[in-house]
Amino acid sequence: MRYEILVGLRYTRSRKRAQGRNRFISFISLVSMLGTALGVAALIVVLSVMNGFQEELRTRILGVASHVQVSGFDGELDAWQQVADQAARHPDVVATAPYIQEQGMLSFDQAVRGTLVRGVLPAAEDGVADFVRFMRSGSFDALQPGRFGIVLGRDLAFALQAQVGDKVTLIAPQGLVTPAAVLPRVKQFEVVGIFEAGMFEYDSGLALIHLRDAQALYRMDERVSGVRLKLDDLFAAPRVARELPGLIEADVMVSDWTRSHANFFRAVALEKTMMTIILFLIVAVAAFNIVSTLVMAVQEKYADIAILRTLGASPTSIMAIFVLQGAIIGLVGLAAGVAGGLLLAHNLDVVIPALEQVTGATLWNKEVYYISELPSKVLPADVITIVSLSFVLTLVATLYPSWRASRVNPAEALRYE
Repeated sequence: MRYEILVGLRYTRSRKRAQGRNRFISFISLVSMLGTALGVAALIVVLSVMNGFQEELRTRILGVASHVQVSGFDGELDAWQQVADQAARHPDVVATAPYIQEQGMLSFDQAVRGTLVRGVLPAAEDGVADFVRFMRSGSFDALQPGRFGIVLGRDLAFALQAQVGDKVTLIAPQGLVTPAAVLPRVKQFEVVGIFEAGMFEYDSGLALIHLRDAQALYRMDERVSGVRLKLDDLFAAPRVARELPGLIEADVMVSDWTRSHANFFRAVALEKTMMTIILFLIVAVAAFNIVSTLVMAVQEKYADIAILRTLGASPTSIMAIFVLQGAIIGLVGLAAGVAGGLLLAHNLDVVIPALEQVTGATLWNKEVYYISELPSKVLPADVITIVSLSFVLTLVATLYPSWRASRVNPAEALRYE
Protein backbone atom coordinates (compact mmCIF):
# COMPACT_ATOMS: atom_id res chain seq x y z
CA MET A 1 0.00 0.00 0.00
CA ARG A 2 1.31 3.45 -0.90
CA TYR A 3 1.97 5.56 2.18
CA GLU A 4 -0.39 8.31 0.95
CA ILE A 5 -3.28 5.81 1.09
CA LEU A 6 -2.17 4.46 4.46
CA VAL A 7 -1.93 7.93 6.03
CA GLY A 8 -5.18 9.08 4.41
CA LEU A 9 -7.09 6.06 5.77
CA ARG A 10 -5.59 6.57 9.22
CA TYR A 11 -6.59 10.24 9.29
CA THR A 12 -10.14 9.33 8.25
CA ARG A 13 -10.76 6.69 10.93
CA SER A 14 -11.99 7.88 14.31
CA ARG A 15 -9.56 7.17 17.11
CA LYS A 16 -11.00 5.22 20.00
CA ARG A 17 -9.38 7.60 22.46
CA ALA A 18 -9.86 10.74 20.44
CA GLN A 19 -10.23 13.79 22.58
CA GLY A 20 -10.55 17.54 22.10
CA ARG A 21 -10.06 18.69 18.54
CA ASN A 22 -9.61 15.13 17.21
CA ARG A 23 -13.03 14.13 18.51
CA PHE A 24 -14.61 17.31 17.12
CA ILE A 25 -13.06 16.71 13.70
CA SER A 26 -14.38 13.14 13.74
CA PHE A 27 -17.84 14.51 14.57
CA ILE A 28 -17.69 17.00 11.68
CA SER A 29 -16.64 14.14 9.35
CA LEU A 30 -19.67 12.12 10.48
CA VAL A 31 -21.95 15.12 9.87
CA SER A 32 -20.49 15.50 6.38
CA MET A 33 -21.15 11.82 5.62
CA LEU A 34 -24.72 12.05 6.90
CA GLY A 35 -25.33 15.25 4.93
CA THR A 36 -24.11 13.65 1.71
CA ALA A 37 -26.18 10.53 2.38
CA LEU A 38 -29.30 12.59 3.10
CA GLY A 39 -28.90 14.69 -0.04
CA VAL A 40 -28.29 11.70 -2.32
CA ALA A 41 -31.17 9.70 -0.80
CA ALA A 42 -33.55 12.66 -1.14
CA LEU A 43 -32.53 13.18 -4.77
CA ILE A 44 -33.09 9.52 -5.67
CA VAL A 45 -36.48 9.37 -3.94
CA VAL A 46 -37.79 12.67 -5.33
CA LEU A 47 -36.63 11.98 -8.90
CA SER A 48 -38.10 8.47 -8.72
CA VAL A 49 -41.45 9.88 -7.59
CA MET A 50 -41.35 12.56 -10.31
CA ASN A 51 -40.54 9.91 -12.94
CA GLY A 52 -43.35 7.66 -11.72
CA PHE A 53 -45.83 10.51 -11.52
CA GLN A 54 -44.89 11.76 -14.99
CA GLU A 55 -45.23 8.28 -16.49
CA GLU A 56 -48.55 7.69 -14.73
CA LEU A 57 -49.99 10.97 -15.99
CA ARG A 58 -48.69 10.33 -19.49
CA THR A 59 -50.30 6.89 -19.46
CA ARG A 60 -53.64 8.31 -18.31
CA ILE A 61 -53.57 11.17 -20.82
CA LEU A 62 -52.66 8.92 -23.74
CA GLY A 63 -55.30 6.44 -22.61
CA VAL A 64 -57.84 9.03 -23.80
CA ALA A 65 -55.89 11.20 -26.24
CA SER A 66 -54.06 9.82 -29.25
CA HIS A 67 -50.37 9.59 -30.08
CA VAL A 68 -50.91 11.32 -33.43
CA GLN A 69 -53.99 13.05 -34.80
CA VAL A 70 -54.75 13.67 -38.48
CA SER A 71 -57.51 16.22 -39.10
CA GLY A 72 -58.89 18.45 -41.84
CA PHE A 73 -57.95 22.12 -41.99
CA ASP A 74 -61.62 23.17 -41.69
CA GLY A 75 -62.41 20.65 -38.93
CA GLU A 76 -63.88 18.10 -41.36
CA LEU A 77 -62.21 15.27 -43.27
CA ASP A 78 -63.61 13.55 -46.35
CA ALA A 79 -62.71 9.99 -47.36
CA TRP A 80 -61.37 9.23 -43.90
CA GLN A 81 -60.98 5.53 -44.68
CA GLN A 82 -58.49 6.35 -47.45
CA VAL A 83 -56.58 8.68 -45.12
CA ALA A 84 -56.52 5.99 -42.41
CA ASP A 85 -55.22 3.38 -44.87
CA GLN A 86 -52.48 5.71 -46.11
CA ALA A 87 -51.43 6.58 -42.54
CA ALA A 88 -51.37 2.89 -41.61
CA ARG A 89 -48.62 2.33 -44.21
CA HIS A 90 -46.17 4.02 -41.86
CA PRO A 91 -44.22 1.26 -40.07
CA ASP A 92 -44.66 2.90 -36.64
CA VAL A 93 -48.48 3.11 -36.86
CA VAL A 94 -50.20 0.13 -35.21
CA ALA A 95 -53.86 1.28 -35.14
CA THR A 96 -56.16 3.94 -36.59
CA ALA A 97 -59.62 5.17 -35.61
CA PRO A 98 -61.90 7.92 -37.00
CA TYR A 99 -63.48 10.44 -34.68
CA ILE A 100 -65.83 13.39 -34.59
CA GLN A 101 -65.18 16.04 -31.97
CA GLU A 102 -67.71 18.81 -31.31
CA GLN A 103 -69.03 20.94 -28.50
CA GLY A 104 -72.34 20.20 -26.81
CA MET A 105 -74.44 20.74 -23.71
CA LEU A 106 -75.90 17.96 -21.58
CA SER A 107 -79.04 18.38 -19.52
CA PHE A 108 -80.61 16.04 -16.98
CA ASP A 109 -83.06 16.71 -14.17
CA GLN A 110 -82.48 20.47 -13.93
CA ALA A 111 -78.68 20.08 -14.19
CA VAL A 112 -76.83 21.45 -17.23
CA ARG A 113 -73.19 20.96 -18.13
CA GLY A 114 -71.09 21.90 -21.15
CA THR A 115 -69.14 19.00 -22.62
CA LEU A 116 -66.85 17.89 -25.40
CA VAL A 117 -68.67 15.30 -27.51
CA ARG A 118 -66.56 12.68 -29.27
CA GLY A 119 -68.06 10.35 -31.85
CA VAL A 120 -66.18 7.05 -32.08
CA LEU A 121 -66.32 3.57 -33.58
CA PRO A 122 -66.00 1.35 -30.45
CA ALA A 123 -64.15 -1.47 -32.23
CA ALA A 124 -61.60 0.89 -33.81
CA GLU A 125 -61.37 3.20 -30.76
CA ASP A 126 -60.33 0.27 -28.60
CA GLY A 127 -57.12 0.09 -30.62
CA VAL A 128 -56.04 3.69 -29.96
CA ALA A 129 -57.48 4.37 -26.47
CA ASP A 130 -58.08 2.55 -23.19
CA PHE A 131 -61.75 3.33 -22.55
CA VAL A 132 -62.55 -0.34 -22.01
CA ARG A 133 -60.04 -0.40 -19.13
CA PHE A 134 -61.39 2.88 -17.73
CA MET A 135 -65.04 1.79 -17.62
CA ARG A 136 -66.53 1.88 -14.11
CA SER A 137 -70.09 0.88 -15.00
CA GLY A 138 -71.95 -0.10 -18.14
CA SER A 139 -70.19 -1.17 -21.32
CA PHE A 140 -68.20 0.69 -23.93
CA ASP A 141 -69.40 -1.76 -26.60
CA ALA A 142 -72.98 -0.72 -25.84
CA LEU A 143 -72.44 2.26 -28.16
CA GLN A 144 -74.41 1.01 -31.15
CA PRO A 145 -75.42 3.04 -34.23
CA GLY A 146 -79.01 4.26 -34.07
CA ARG A 147 -79.41 3.43 -30.38
CA PHE A 148 -78.18 6.89 -29.37
CA GLY A 149 -76.22 5.70 -26.36
CA ILE A 150 -73.71 7.86 -24.55
CA VAL A 151 -70.74 7.16 -22.24
CA LEU A 152 -70.00 9.87 -19.68
CA GLY A 153 -66.95 10.74 -17.62
CA ARG A 154 -67.35 9.96 -13.91
CA ASP A 155 -67.28 13.58 -12.72
CA LEU A 156 -69.59 14.67 -15.54
CA ALA A 157 -72.10 11.95 -14.61
CA PHE A 158 -71.82 12.94 -10.95
CA ALA A 159 -72.46 16.63 -11.78
CA LEU A 160 -75.56 15.66 -13.77
CA GLN A 161 -76.60 13.06 -11.14
CA ALA A 162 -77.03 10.64 -14.04
CA GLN A 163 -76.57 6.87 -13.86
CA VAL A 164 -76.50 4.04 -16.38
CA GLY A 165 -79.96 3.71 -17.90
CA ASP A 166 -80.92 7.37 -17.50
CA LYS A 167 -81.79 9.46 -20.55
CA VAL A 168 -79.91 12.74 -20.87
CA THR A 169 -80.56 15.51 -23.37
CA LEU A 170 -77.71 16.55 -25.66
CA ILE A 171 -77.97 20.01 -27.18
CA ALA A 172 -75.81 20.66 -30.26
CA PRO A 173 -74.80 24.24 -31.15
CA GLN A 174 -75.53 23.61 -34.86
CA GLY A 175 -79.09 24.91 -35.11
CA LEU A 176 -82.14 24.51 -37.29
CA VAL A 177 -82.99 27.66 -39.21
CA THR A 178 -86.73 28.40 -39.03
CA PRO A 179 -88.75 31.49 -39.99
CA ALA A 180 -89.11 32.30 -36.29
CA ALA A 181 -85.55 31.72 -35.06
CA VAL A 182 -82.51 29.49 -35.09
CA LEU A 183 -83.29 26.49 -32.90
CA PRO A 184 -80.54 24.27 -31.46
CA ARG A 185 -80.57 20.58 -32.32
CA VAL A 186 -81.74 18.52 -29.34
CA LYS A 187 -81.55 14.74 -28.96
CA GLN A 188 -82.07 12.35 -26.06
CA PHE A 189 -79.28 9.86 -25.36
CA GLU A 190 -79.33 6.88 -23.01
CA VAL A 191 -76.39 6.60 -20.61
CA VAL A 192 -74.86 3.19 -21.39
CA GLY A 193 -71.58 3.59 -19.50
CA ILE A 194 -69.45 5.70 -17.16
CA PHE A 195 -65.64 5.84 -17.41
CA GLU A 196 -62.93 7.19 -15.12
CA ALA A 197 -59.60 8.00 -16.77
CA GLY A 198 -58.15 9.66 -13.66
CA MET A 199 -57.71 13.03 -15.40
CA PHE A 200 -60.14 15.75 -14.34
CA GLU A 201 -60.08 17.29 -17.83
CA TYR A 202 -61.58 14.14 -19.34
CA ASP A 203 -63.65 12.82 -16.43
CA SER A 204 -65.52 16.11 -16.09
CA GLY A 205 -65.87 17.21 -19.70
CA LEU A 206 -65.89 14.30 -22.16
CA ALA A 207 -68.87 12.36 -23.50
CA LEU A 208 -68.62 9.53 -26.05
CA ILE A 209 -71.28 8.62 -28.61
CA HIS A 210 -71.24 6.37 -31.69
CA LEU A 211 -69.71 7.87 -34.83
CA ARG A 212 -72.92 7.36 -36.85
CA ASP A 213 -75.00 9.10 -34.18
CA ALA A 214 -72.54 12.00 -34.13
CA GLN A 215 -72.71 12.32 -37.93
CA ALA A 216 -76.49 12.44 -37.75
CA LEU A 217 -76.60 14.92 -34.86
CA TYR A 218 -74.01 17.30 -36.29
CA ARG A 219 -75.08 16.83 -39.95
CA MET A 220 -71.70 15.65 -41.16
CA ASP A 221 -72.99 12.96 -43.58
CA GLU A 222 -69.99 10.64 -44.17
CA ARG A 223 -67.41 13.16 -43.02
CA VAL A 224 -65.44 13.02 -39.75
CA SER A 225 -63.25 15.45 -37.82
CA GLY A 226 -60.13 13.36 -38.30
CA VAL A 227 -58.29 10.09 -37.68
CA ARG A 228 -56.51 9.14 -34.47
CA LEU A 229 -53.34 7.02 -34.65
CA LYS A 230 -51.57 4.81 -32.15
CA LEU A 231 -47.83 4.15 -32.49
CA ASP A 232 -45.67 1.31 -31.26
CA ASP A 233 -43.40 3.92 -29.61
CA LEU A 234 -45.16 6.99 -28.21
CA PHE A 235 -41.87 8.93 -28.09
CA ALA A 236 -41.59 8.60 -31.88
CA ALA A 237 -44.73 10.73 -32.29
CA PRO A 238 -42.94 14.00 -33.30
CA ARG A 239 -40.95 12.19 -36.00
CA VAL A 240 -43.99 10.29 -37.31
CA ALA A 241 -46.04 13.52 -37.37
CA ARG A 242 -43.38 15.08 -39.63
CA GLU A 243 -43.29 12.08 -41.97
CA LEU A 244 -47.04 11.43 -42.36
CA PRO A 245 -47.88 14.37 -44.68
CA GLY A 246 -45.66 12.74 -47.29
CA LEU A 247 -47.73 9.54 -47.17
CA ILE A 248 -51.20 11.10 -47.13
CA GLU A 249 -52.44 12.49 -50.45
CA ALA A 250 -55.16 14.74 -48.94
CA ASP A 251 -54.61 18.18 -47.40
CA VAL A 252 -54.50 17.42 -43.69
CA MET A 253 -53.13 18.82 -40.48
CA VAL A 254 -51.03 16.44 -38.36
CA SER A 255 -50.33 16.96 -34.66
CA ASP A 256 -48.92 14.73 -31.93
CA TRP A 257 -49.39 14.42 -28.18
CA THR A 258 -46.21 16.37 -27.37
CA ARG A 259 -47.74 19.46 -28.98
CA SER A 260 -51.33 19.04 -27.81
CA HIS A 261 -50.19 18.71 -24.17
CA ALA A 262 -46.93 20.66 -24.46
CA ASN A 263 -47.60 23.12 -21.63
CA PHE A 264 -48.51 20.40 -19.17
CA PHE A 265 -45.45 18.23 -19.77
CA ARG A 266 -43.16 21.29 -19.84
CA ALA A 267 -44.51 22.28 -16.43
CA VAL A 268 -43.81 18.79 -15.06
CA ALA A 269 -40.30 18.80 -16.57
CA LEU A 270 -39.60 22.27 -15.16
CA GLU A 271 -40.76 21.18 -11.72
CA LYS A 272 -38.51 18.13 -11.89
CA THR A 273 -35.52 20.29 -12.89
CA MET A 274 -36.11 22.80 -10.10
CA MET A 275 -36.51 20.05 -7.49
CA THR A 276 -33.24 18.51 -8.67
CA ILE A 277 -31.38 21.82 -8.36
CA ILE A 278 -32.84 22.52 -4.91
CA LEU A 279 -31.97 19.09 -3.58
CA PHE A 280 -28.45 19.25 -5.01
CA LEU A 281 -27.94 22.17 -2.65
CA ILE A 282 -28.13 19.65 0.21
CA VAL A 283 -25.19 17.81 -1.32
CA ALA A 284 -23.40 21.14 -1.78
CA VAL A 285 -23.87 21.91 1.93
CA ALA A 286 -22.39 18.52 2.78
CA ALA A 287 -19.46 19.34 0.49
CA PHE A 288 -18.87 22.59 2.40
CA ASN A 289 -18.80 20.50 5.57
CA ILE A 290 -16.05 18.43 4.00
CA VAL A 291 -14.12 21.65 3.33
CA SER A 292 -14.37 22.68 6.99
CA THR A 293 -13.44 19.17 8.12
CA LEU A 294 -10.28 19.11 6.01
CA VAL A 295 -9.29 22.67 6.90
CA MET A 296 -9.47 21.76 10.60
CA ALA A 297 -7.62 18.49 9.94
CA VAL A 298 -4.84 20.38 8.15
CA GLN A 299 -4.52 22.82 11.04
CA GLU A 300 -4.41 19.96 13.56
CA LYS A 301 -1.89 17.94 11.48
CA TYR A 302 0.60 20.74 10.83
CA ALA A 303 3.34 18.95 12.70
CA ASP A 304 2.65 15.63 10.98
CA ILE A 305 2.73 17.32 7.57
CA ALA A 306 6.03 19.02 8.40
CA ILE A 307 7.61 15.73 9.51
CA LEU A 308 6.45 13.99 6.33
CA ARG A 309 7.93 16.84 4.27
CA THR A 310 11.28 16.55 6.07
CA LEU A 311 11.26 12.79 5.37
CA GLY A 312 11.00 13.50 1.66
CA ALA A 313 7.25 13.64 0.98
CA SER A 314 6.44 15.87 -1.99
CA PRO A 315 3.70 18.52 -1.96
CA THR A 316 1.75 16.34 -4.40
CA SER A 317 1.83 13.42 -1.93
CA ILE A 318 0.63 15.65 0.92
CA MET A 319 -2.18 16.91 -1.28
CA ALA A 320 -3.12 13.32 -2.23
CA ILE A 321 -3.42 12.36 1.46
CA PHE A 322 -6.09 14.96 2.18
CA VAL A 323 -7.87 14.49 -1.16
CA LEU A 324 -8.14 10.81 -0.25
CA GLN A 325 -9.46 11.67 3.18
CA GLY A 326 -12.21 13.87 1.71
CA ALA A 327 -12.98 11.33 -1.02
CA ILE A 328 -13.48 8.59 1.57
CA ILE A 329 -15.91 10.79 3.50
CA GLY A 330 -17.81 11.47 0.27
CA LEU A 331 -17.82 7.83 -0.88
CA VAL A 332 -19.15 6.55 2.44
CA GLY A 333 -21.90 9.19 2.34
CA LEU A 334 -22.70 8.37 -1.29
CA ALA A 335 -22.91 4.63 -0.61
CA ALA A 336 -25.23 5.17 2.36
CA GLY A 337 -27.36 7.64 0.37
CA VAL A 338 -27.73 5.36 -2.64
CA ALA A 339 -28.65 2.38 -0.47
CA GLY A 340 -31.16 4.38 1.57
CA GLY A 341 -32.61 6.16 -1.47
CA LEU A 342 -33.16 2.96 -3.44
CA LEU A 343 -34.67 1.25 -0.40
CA LEU A 344 -37.14 4.10 0.12
CA ALA A 345 -37.96 4.51 -3.58
CA HIS A 346 -38.84 0.83 -3.96
CA ASN A 347 -40.93 0.71 -0.77
CA LEU A 348 -42.94 3.94 -0.87
CA ASP A 349 -46.17 1.92 -0.92
CA VAL A 350 -45.23 0.69 2.58
CA VAL A 351 -43.49 3.81 3.92
CA ILE A 352 -46.26 6.33 3.08
CA PRO A 353 -49.10 4.39 4.82
CA ALA A 354 -46.82 3.81 7.83
CA LEU A 355 -46.03 7.53 8.10
CA GLU A 356 -49.72 8.38 7.73
CA GLN A 357 -50.55 5.98 10.54
CA VAL A 358 -47.85 7.39 12.83
CA THR A 359 -48.50 11.08 12.14
CA GLY A 360 -52.26 10.86 11.62
CA ALA A 361 -51.95 13.10 8.53
CA THR A 362 -52.96 12.28 4.96
CA LEU A 363 -49.77 12.49 2.92
CA TRP A 364 -51.26 11.16 -0.33
CA ASN A 365 -54.94 11.78 -1.02
CA LYS A 366 -56.06 9.66 -3.96
CA GLU A 367 -59.19 11.79 -4.36
CA VAL A 368 -56.96 14.81 -5.06
CA TYR A 369 -54.33 13.16 -7.28
CA TYR A 370 -56.62 10.49 -8.81
CA ILE A 371 -53.90 7.91 -8.18
CA SER A 372 -54.39 5.29 -5.48
CA GLU A 373 -50.73 5.19 -4.42
CA LEU A 374 -47.61 7.28 -4.81
CA PRO A 375 -45.93 6.17 -8.07
CA SER A 376 -42.19 5.60 -8.17
CA LYS A 377 -39.86 4.70 -11.01
CA VAL A 378 -36.10 4.48 -10.46
CA LEU A 379 -34.10 5.22 -13.61
CA PRO A 380 -30.49 3.94 -13.59
CA ALA A 381 -29.44 7.04 -15.57
CA ASP A 382 -30.73 9.29 -12.77
CA VAL A 383 -28.86 7.33 -10.11
CA ILE A 384 -25.63 7.41 -12.12
CA THR A 385 -25.98 11.18 -12.70
CA ILE A 386 -26.66 11.84 -9.01
CA VAL A 387 -23.70 9.76 -7.85
CA SER A 388 -21.35 11.24 -10.45
CA LEU A 389 -22.20 14.89 -9.76
CA SER A 390 -22.16 14.36 -5.99
CA PHE A 391 -18.75 12.71 -6.14
CA VAL A 392 -17.41 15.55 -8.32
CA LEU A 393 -18.68 18.06 -5.74
CA THR A 394 -16.94 16.06 -3.02
CA LEU A 395 -13.63 16.03 -4.90
CA VAL A 396 -13.85 19.74 -5.68
CA ALA A 397 -14.43 20.43 -1.98
CA THR A 398 -11.15 18.67 -1.09
CA LEU A 399 -8.93 20.69 -3.44
CA TYR A 400 -8.46 23.91 -1.50
CA PRO A 401 -7.72 22.32 1.96
CA SER A 402 -5.40 19.80 0.28
CA TRP A 403 -3.58 22.57 -1.57
CA ARG A 404 -3.17 24.46 1.72
CA ALA A 405 -1.69 21.32 3.29
CA SER A 406 0.79 20.92 0.43
CA ARG A 407 2.00 24.52 1.00
CA VAL A 408 2.96 23.98 4.64
CA ASN A 409 6.53 25.11 5.36
CA PRO A 410 8.25 22.45 7.56
CA ALA A 411 10.52 24.99 9.27
CA GLU A 412 7.59 27.26 10.24
CA ALA A 413 5.44 24.36 11.36
CA LEU A 414 8.14 22.81 13.59
CA ARG A 415 9.54 26.07 15.03
CA TYR A 416 7.57 25.83 18.27
CA GLU A 417 7.30 22.04 18.51
